[in-house]
Amino acid sequence: MIAVLQQGQVIETGTHDELLAKGTSGAYASLIRFQETARNRDLGAASTRRSRSMHLTSSLSTKSLSLRSGSLRNLSYQYSTGADGRIEMISSADNSLKYPAPRGYFFKLLKLNGPEWPYAVLGAIGSVLSGFIGPTFAIVMGEMLDVFYYQDPVEMEKKTKLYVFIYIGTGIYAVVAYLVQHYFFSIMGENLTTRNEVGWFDEEENNSSLVAARVAVDAADVKSAIAERISVILQNITSLMTSFIVGFIIEWRVAILILATFPLLVLANFAQQLSMKGFAGDTAKAHAKSSMVAGEGVSNIRTVAAFNAQNKVMSLFSHELRIPEEQILRRSQTAGLLYGLSQLCLYCSEALILWYGSHLVRSHGSTFSKVIKVFVVLVVTANSVAETVSLAPEIVRGGESIRSIFGILNRATRIEPDDPEAERVTTVRGDIELRHVDFSYPSRPDIEIFKDFNLKIQAGRSQALVGASGSGKSTVIALIERFYDPTGGKVMIDGKDIRRLNLKSLRRRIALVQQEPALFASSILENIAYGKEGATEEEVVEAAKTANVHAFVSQLPDGYRTAVGERGVQLSGGQKQRIAIARAVLKDPAILLLDEATSALDAESESVLQEALERLMKGRTTVLVAHRLSTIRGVDRIAVVQDGRIIEHGGHSELVARPEGAYSRLLQLQNHRN
Repeated sequence: MIAVLQQGQVIETGTHDELLAKGTSGAYASLIRFQETARNRDLGAASTRRSRSMHLTSSLSTKSLSLRSGSLRNLSYQYSTGADGRIEMISSADNSLKYPAPRGYFFKLLKLNGPEWPYAVLGAIGSVLSGFIGPTFAIVMGEMLDVFYYQDPVEMEKKTKLYVFIYIGTGIYAVVAYLVQHYFFSIMGENLTTRNEVGWFDEEENNSSLVAARVAVDAADVKSAIAERISVILQNITSLMTSFIVGFIIEWRVAILILATFPLLVLANFAQQLSMKGFAGDTAKAHAKSSMVAGEGVSNIRTVAAFNAQNKVMSLFSHELRIPEEQILRRSQTAGLLYGLSQLCLYCSEALILWYGSHLVRSHGSTFSKVIKVFVVLVVTANSVAETVSLAPEIVRGGESIRSIFGILNRATRIEPDDPEAERVTTVRGDIELRHVDFSYPSRPDIEIFKDFNLKIQAGRSQALVGASGSGKSTVIALIERFYDPTGGKVMIDGKDIRRLNLKSLRRRIALVQQEPALFASSILENIAYGKEGATEEEVVEAAKTANVHAFVSQLPDGYRTAVGERGVQLSGGQKQRIAIARAVLKDPAILLLDEATSALDAESESVLQEALERLMKGRTTVLVAHRLSTIRGVDRIAVVQDGRIIEHGGHSELVARPEGAYSRLLQLQNHRN
């Protein structure tokens, strides 16, 4: 059975013969007739020579006519966002991306953060002010404990009210100090958080997903180590110095004893924090496989449901949890033992200090008030110092992440996108020439794509590139956009080597529409407006009308404000392609590059869009990589590319007139497959 869908409804059902029998009144028959008409227009005289066209060369008959060389496949703006994809990214980043530690990287990082030094100074002031809070709190607490031993009720009430107001004042002071500390250090850290040529991303260790993982994970670690942790360290150093100064002033003998036991107090507090914070430890790697199973199950939920494989997925998930379960059990036992030992050391140290303090009070060598103040001040400080020590792993991890970040920052790009010394492009006529070009992709240097490749396109003319998959068609577009530089020869625009032109200003006058359009997770209006900086809504709507977008957008509840979802997931392939073409229309380029721009459209939409493209192409230099040969019937010149060479060149009528020519055979073969 065949069902014909239109605007979300089934308008016809039946077999192929039944639907054709309805004649001109049937929607299915109309679609068939429309496709036949489009195909017959292109075949022309070649249709009478079908019998001779079957003697194809093996290179043309065995290769796919998808006409997608794959050279731009690595240029698509896609990221792995599923659970399994993210795990793989982080795992690869950990295992593959190793960089030597740059010398003096900490000072280099601070220099890199130079413009944010005013924020750093203000944050440091806030940290120092915050460091006084702990000792102040401890001193007031000691005074309050001393008040309870007053004999005079009136004096007790008076002192209690005083210390209550001091507590309130300290609280207000703490709000201001912590706000200054964390606000300005956060600004410094965020601003700390590059540019490389496209060929760099072709390398396996530099694919977009892994780079995204490095930026997301490593940059966050750097921010945590440099910004947030520095603020805590400054705060606790201030607290430590203040506490010991106060302690030695109030009761130096107790302060000396606490100083002697201070390492034990710090270690006990550190062990306590470590055991509580790291109960399960870092089990991310242990959970990697189970998370991957869960991610695959969710992302392929339709397949799982279709095969009733829910229990199988749960069984696999449970199986992969065995190792994490064993690890957590061991870690919980270790954490419990560590916590118990830390409490033993902590209470023994405090008992020793209190025993000595009581001895001083009993022998009238000191007072209860002095002893309790020093005890509270320095014990609270020990906890703060332990907090600082517990940050060491995060600081070390931040240092390791800096290596990865500087591995990107220190790399000199081979293609500078905005070279100030290069010639800026103000106008472009559109003459394009590839002269004696040799080229291999950086990721595959041993595979030669072009060897002495030559192509010349006059300004304002259209040039189509056709041929088997992998022949090098899309590579021509990549070289014109200067995603790569040729290993030999020149790529010239208006008679100038593009390596001598400012690339950013040149690309403003070139529009590229790829087979897989790059849409961002924003509205339709914003996605089209990316084509022109400062574009108005009226200009966007006009471009949408030209690209046959306006009709379907107007039917959406939110119109041009409709969110397209991540990578345009809310739209069909044809709709995404038309939005990408509307973006190119809005840019109003001098050079238009179409890499199978209409391959995702149905026959009816392609026909309407083809007319819009033909209007857009007038007066512009246009390079088309074509899958459907019906889309290039109106171009000025057609080049058949095979194995990195142009084996045939001419107009459509001229090439069709050659019955044994490569273009005629491609046309015949495509019609035969249709």
